[in-house]
Amino acid sequence: MLQVSHPDPHIFDTDHDRFQAEVVEASHGHPILVDFWADWCGPCHALTPHLKRVIEEHEGRILLAKLEVDEGENMRVAGHYRVRGFPTVILFQEGEERGRFSGARSRYQINEWLQEHLG
Repeated sequence: MLQVSHPDPHIFDTDHDRFQAEVVEASHGHPILVDFWADWCGPCHALTPHLKRVIEEHEGRILLAKLEVDEGENMRVAGHYRVRGFPTVILFQEGEERGRFSGARSRYQINEWLQEHLG
């Protein structure tokens, strides 16, 4: 699979094979947002700059994993977490799902949602 590099070191692409280690296990060290997205999805592209900005503002306290559902076995990960529409963002902390939202949101709305779920 092609690895896309992100200018922000706190944003990375993941896939079916690496998800358990890079997201579930790694979330014991710090919270990780997972963006379940698809290239054909307009709202997914609308959400991306807002997510990136939120991650920049948190300066490494939260990471962002991007999982493109149409690549390889990635849809199986989406199915496992019962993701029904795209984009869906799930927050993992201590190896567990702490919350999720679907659809495009503003930076302000994402930060408010994080406050609710992280305290």
